[in-house]
Amino acid sequence: MQQHKLLLERVGGRCLKLISPPARLGRLRSRLPSASLYEFSPSDIELGQRLGTSRVLNLASSRVAEQQAPLATDITSLEQLTSSQTASQSQQSGVEARIFTGKLVGGDLAGVPVLLKAYPNRALGDADVLAANELTAHDSLQSWRGGSPCICRLLGGFMAQTGASAGEQWLVFRDDGSRTAAAYAAKAGDATARNGVVGPDNFLAAAGLGNQGRIQRRQAFVLRMMFQIMQGLAFMHSRQRLHQSLGPASVLLNTRGEVDLDELQVRIWDLAFSVDVSDEALFGGATLGDIWDRGSISADNPMKRLASELWRRAKQAGVFDARSRRNFGYADDIFAAGLLLAFLAFVALSPAGSIDGPTLQRLFTVTFADDMDAARQYCEADDRWVKAVAFLSRGSKTGWDLLGAMLNSQWQLRPTADSCLNHPFLRLALGPTTYNREA
Repeated sequence: MQQHKLLLERVGGRCLKLISPPARLGRLRSRLPSASLYEFSPSDIELGQRLGTSRVLNLASSRVAEQQAPLATDITSLEQLTSSQTASQSQQSGVEARIFTGKLVGGDLAGVPVLLKAYPNRALGDADVLAANELTAHDSLQSWRGGSPCICRLLGGFMAQTGASAGEQWLVFRDDGSRTAAAYAAKAGDATARNGVVGPDNFLAAAGLGNQGRIQRRQAFVLRMMFQIMQGLAFMHSRQRLHQSLGPASVLLNTRGEVDLDELQVRIWDLAFSVDVSDEALFGGATLGDIWDRGSISADNPMKRLASELWRRAKQAGVFDARSRRNFGYADDIFAAGLLLAFLAFVALSPAGSIDGPTLQRLFTVTFADDMDAARQYCEADDRWVKAVAFLSRGSKTGWDLLGAMLNSQWQLRPTADSCLNHPFLRLALGPTTYNREA
């Protein structure tokens, strides 16, 4: 990406490490890319399996999608299934990134398994800007105390110079698991319909779980997943970063087998539309994206344009001052996380095909907007959703309470990510889990 070209030096092997910027950048020196990121070349990568494509979406909480997104069953054909929320210019311009597995060869990272996200040539819309923004966001998060275990680790990237891929931007992530929350939910819906589990068939016999025990284990898996998602989002917000694309396809798991509950690790990715809401960004000062993209400060910078839909909706909501814009952005992410909670609860704990993301958003934000008691009663009347209703009703209906707060139509009343983590419903993820076993 020539206009996003990084400052580099060779550090051994075939990996290139980022170095400090020239003195002309003055006080912004510490905000340039950290030494933890590498520029690779194609020869540093042994390409593995192509997993599919990921459509880069910017999600908005203001409207319900007119068309239902297809249900992704793996990282293949990733659609943000909370779209439900509407996609902005990137979806309209058709920006899709190809996803591959692979491993590094040569250099000091040889043998490390990786996931690769290949953005198309810059001729296709904002592909270059999206790739640069995603790299910038990860660098900003990773440079703070090593980052969060609940956010994917970016190792670096490269631009393909020759062949059919010439001009494409490739981001290189450490492969800590490529299964999506969307894929897990689809498998779990199938298992719910047959009173089974997600994982090896012999797990049932080994664990001796009865039907109720299997559902309890699925509930525990979903709770643990959602708790870690909120941990990742809370970390982003603590670093004054918004996600803006949070959905079941933007969450990766190291396993979708419920036998591995204690080893489950969730990681957030898809930060192409991440927004910097630091004081510098909100008050019009230089951001890393500004420097990176053009080498100078510009009001029409492409990095700033990526957040235009968010700030347009903020203006419609009567938000004009910088600090309120930041809080509006946090609340927008919480809305997306609330839709994700609803998706995981209903799709994983209901028979496959009985409910989907767009239907859930219409149900909770249009039909029964801000009336979660009425929504619960409506769901209770449908036998297909009985297990999902029971899940959200745990602890004196605490799940419904949290869901209602996260989806509140008044953004000022939505909880923070930290408040969600301390809510009684998500705190259940930290307690001991017991399962009913067959005699």
